[in-house]
Amino acid sequence: MPKVKKERQGAAVRKGNSATQQAVRQSITFNKDFGQHILRNPMVVQSIVDKAAIKSSDVVMEIGPGTGNLTAKLLEKAKKVIAFEIDPRMVAELRKRFMGTPYMSKLEIVVGDCIKSDFPDFDVCVANMPYQISSPFVFKLLLHRKFRCAVLMFQKEFAERLYAKPGDKLYCRLSANTQLMARVAHVLKVGKNNFKPPPKVDSSVVRIEPMNPMPNINFVEWDGLTRILFTRKNKSLSAIFKSKSVIELLTKNYQIYCSLNEVMVPEDFDVKTKISEILEECDFSDTRSRTMSNDQFLKLLERFNANNIHFSS
Repeated sequence: MPKVKKERQGAAVRKGNSATQQAVRQSITFNKDFGQHILRNPMVVQSIVDKAAIKSSDVVMEIGPGTGNLTAKLLEKAKKVIAFEIDPRMVAELRKRFMGTPYMSKLEIVVGDCIKSDFPDFDVCVANMPYQISSPFVFKLLLHRKFRCAVLMFQKEFAERLYAKPGDKLYCRLSANTQLMARVAHVLKVGKNNFKPPPKVDSSVVRIEPMNPMPNINFVEWDGLTRILFTRKNKSLSAIFKSKSVIELLTKNYQIYCSLNEVMVPEDFDVKTKISEILEECDFSDTRSRTMSNDQFLKLLERFNANNIHFSS
């Protein structure tokens, strides 16, 4: 009997698929302002779902479900799917697609901007990400932390930045920040012709798993350091920290820190000299940010903070 039920569910969704695709062809103009590029290749859709390794007990959060091609496959696997959709037209298509099917009770549609909304509790996140919100979404997701994994599709170059390693051409602050909080792996390339309408560039799918436990650091301090280092990632650290604006910022922060913590400042103290000493001590004077690992960034941050030099006031 369970087999018959499953076959009926599948038939209902396939019927919904056909109806939705017809409606899309007839009436929907995709909104480029929302980054709408509907994934239409069923093999790619299935590959994304497979990479997520969804359990029957999982709650899945999906971002930008569009007309529901990916949503349908997620509903087959998950206990529940919570789909964030900003476009009311797509919300109507989703409801029309699954209305009257056994899957409607498993689907919760949140109408609005996922960046401005609180995330629900979920186990897995799966999304064909609108390119405009890729960066803020990644950081919001990683700060949320209460999930097992995320399988996300981005524009190819953005995805490559997420998993780039020190020394790679695309290694940047995004790479370092993401890999501080999560393990990131490339799982699938997706050509632009797999979408309707086709975007200008190819896409890639990555799998993100949050680090557990998280590094025990001050993330505001980390962010301040990496902002400075990656502003000119091809320059040596000694050159970066000789910049007038950087010296002024760190001098101001040093004075505020010492004042608030009642630390006596020697009359002959010079922040620029102390920075040079720290870089020499860590053997980083001639090192370039684009070649540094997160362990090296953490070591440098620890030495700066130990000498009362901070990157946030």
